[in-house]
Amino acid sequence: MTLLQHPLRSRGFRLLFLGRTISTLGDAVVPAALAIAVTRATGSSGALALVLGCAMVPRLLLLPLGGVVGDRLDPRLVALVTDLVRAAAQVAVGLELLGDQPRLVPIAAAEAVGGIASAFAIPTATPLVAATVTGPQRMRANALLASASNAARLGGPALAGVLVWTAGPGWAFLLDGASFLVSAALLTRLRIRHTPGERRSLRTDLLRGWSEVRSRDWYWTSLVGHGVWNGAAAVLLTLGPLIATRHLGGDGVWIAMTQAGACGVLAGSLLAGRYRPRRPVLVANLGLALYALPLAALAVAAPAPVTVSAYAVAMTGLGFLNPVWQTTVQQEFPPQVLARVTSYDWLLSLAAAPLGYTLAPLAADAWGSTGPLLVTAALVALACAGTAAVPGVRRIGRTAGAGEAAEAEKTAEAGKAAEAAPQPEAETAGRAVRTGTPGGHRADGEAPIDAGPRNPTIRS
Repeated sequence: MTLLQHPLRSRGFRLLFLGRTISTLGDAVVPAALAIAVTRATGSSGALALVLGCAMVPRLLLLPLGGVVGDRLDPRLVALVTDLVRAAAQVAVGLELLGDQPRLVPIAAAEAVGGIASAFAIPTATPLVAATVTGPQRMRANALLASASNAARLGGPALAGVLVWTAGPGWAFLLDGASFLVSAALLTRLRIRHTPGERRSLRTDLLRGWSEVRSRDWYWTSLVGHGVWNGAAAVLLTLGPLIATRHLGGDGVWIAMTQAGACGVLAGSLLAGRYRPRRPVLVANLGLALYALPLAALAVAAPAPVTVSAYAVAMTGLGFLNPVWQTTVQQEFPPQVLARVTSYDWLLSLAAAPLGYTLAPLAADAWGSTGPLLVTAALVALACAGTAAVPGVRRIGRTAGAGEAAEAEKTAEAGKAAEAAPQPEAETAGRAVRTGTPGGHRADGEAPIDAGPRNPTIRS
């Protein structure tokens, strides 16, 4: 049996891993700091909603265009430029907050610029992993990235608290800006092979990406389930804090829930690196259906330990799904459309969250929180577990094991040949990514076969 090389032994993936982890840690500091900074400066929750909307709306509107750009251009270059733009935006917010009288308009404008940049950055994540890691290694690589990102998010709020109460919220944004600069510097060292597709009109490229989504029943039906999950998460995050405070024991219960959820996501991503089910998408979607548990627990005001435990279990399902989904997408779609497919994935997932945030308080005011939470629990269980009825969801991944083994053998043999006949650095630098193997995608543009996104693109 051939032992696969660990992804971190690959120079290209190492650079990507470090950059993504550092920038995620910087991002994890921002939400708490932004909420405190804006409310301190304005005393208005509406002002905070305005700033958040300035970042969210352009991101949603421009995601499909970002997918086209990510497929047409080198995704490494797109990611590098957007890191620099986001660094400038966060530094601008930080400097504004360090002044004596921070103004809302410059902060909102800078967040809008950051939102625009993220619309082009998000679709590059999947193509970059696919370009830096060979097929059999991708599951472990995606699990590593997810675990590191989740660990960073777990520590981010605590770091934000330290910065806010010692130096001020402006320094949290300067730290985030610095993390983007470090990520950009690492991307300058990364070399990948980019095979752009045939240049067509923008409309044609957008339709081609949507056609790829619609042509795979396992993909678009899973996206429906993932979108419902995101809407359900928005309902829980809207109604949960008040229920925890009034009926479960106070603010500490909600804090315990959020920390238990963060630990669950981390545990799920670690599990994904070790457990390889024969039907990965089916198992991952069934794991998402577990989100019905904390919704039902909050609906009936179950004891605090039950509710906290239910939320931890549900978020473990999310942590497991993210790397499994990303690996499957990298396996099943041609590299020339990965950015567009990823952009539609994020768009459908992110668009559901504002709906949940809007409808949850209206429904709770009209009928109380119990009914809306129970209905939401039923919907998320039906939408996610219901994908088991789709033939593609049940089929995807069942024959991947043989393909992985064959790919691993070919990779190992190619690596031995490369060692026997080393090439000059000047020649190898222009080839595929320096991954420790002479990998990359096949010349015909088909993705290598491996086993196996989502964030769903569940974006927690």
